[in-house]
Formats: sequence, structure tokens, C-alpha cells
Amino acid sequence: MKCPFCGHSADKVVDSRESKEGEAIRRRRQCLKCGRRFTSYERIDRIDYRVVKKDGSRERFDREKLMNGLVKACEKRAVPLTRLEAIVDQVEHQLHDSSDKEVSATNIGEFVMSELKRLDQVAYVRFASVYREFKDANEFVDTIRALLDRHDPIE
Repeated sequence: MKCPFCGHSADKVVDSRESKEGEAIRRRRQCLKCGRRFTSYERIDRIDYRVVKKDGSRERFDREKLMNGLVKACEKRAVPLTRLEAIVDQVEHQLHDSSDKEVSATNIGEFVMSELKRLDQVAYVRFASVYREFKDANEFVDTIRALLDRHDPIE
């Protein structure tokens, strides 16, 4: 680390603290040549994961975008926010565990739908209707029929 005042490359760390958010370490340093103090921050270098969309375009994975879609699908449903966060966490863990820096939107969407199907069927249908872009009512009905065929009829 070079001193911002004299350019000397030797310094000593006087104090280290974790930042408020816990995402960085703040270090107070003192130049061994000029004696002046300066601050440096140490952060984890985040990997920029890309999502390959259905049309072939690529965009940065956005945790908030996925979370917003789940919240919208679960609107007015008795689904705890912590369960939705857990789904998004699982998607992120899959990205981190993957050797690729790119993942298809289809893989993410299918995983999320399988989790929602077990969590709340109405939320599943809402998410699927947006994700699968139903072209007509028949596709919508087919999705609901597949859900009903999976379970015993409600009496």
C-alpha cells in the first residue's frame, strides 16, 4: 500500500475495525517514512454473476429483482418473508457453488417455481404466469389442472 502523501510503500497498521455493515474492514495506517496517517478499506471482491435470458441477452444477477418478483407473487398470501429470502439465498448459493459465472434464467425460474409450488400454490401460479408468459387462458388452465392432478380433490 502506497502512502497517499509521499508515495512510500512501507506502513504499519495502527487500528483495524469492521465497518458498520460488516462488509469491509477499515484500517488506519501510518506511513513509516513521513509518519502521516491514512485509512484503507479491505473488501471481498464479489464475482459478477450473469443471467442468460431467454432471448440470449445477459444481465447481472440481481438479488433484489428476484426478491421483488417473489414478494409480488406472494402478495396477500400467508408466506413469511424469511421463506422468500431463503429461496433467494439458495439461488445465490447455487451460483457461488457453480464453476460458471453465467446461469440461465430458465434454471433459476424452474428452481424458484419448484420451491413456490411446495410453499404456496397460488404464489406458484402467479409466478409461473409471469415467468412462463402464458399466451392464453388455456396455458393458465393447464398449469392449474396439473396442480390439481397432483393432489387429492378438496372435499
